[in-house]
Amino acid sequence: MGYADVGGLTPVARQRREAVRVQAAELFAQRVKPPEVAQRLRVSVKSAYQWQQLWRQGGSAALVSRGPTPVVRALSG
Repeated sequence: MGYADVGGLTPVARQRREAVRVQAAELFAQRVKPPEVAQRLRVSVKSAYQWQQLWRQGGSAALVSRGPTPVVRALSG
């Protein structure tokens, strides 16, 4: 997985990751448990549990990418 110059995932990697989260939402809807979701999608169990929590709170829409994370730089002074 590559990183852009400013940090975070590249647009292609972000789309790939979002596709995995959408698959996770479909599995959660089928009542598949997070450890099995993690195994099937080859992600960490921690990620699967976090995604399940988001999915429970907001459905599939909660797992859609929100775009790149802004870079926060320390202020000098």
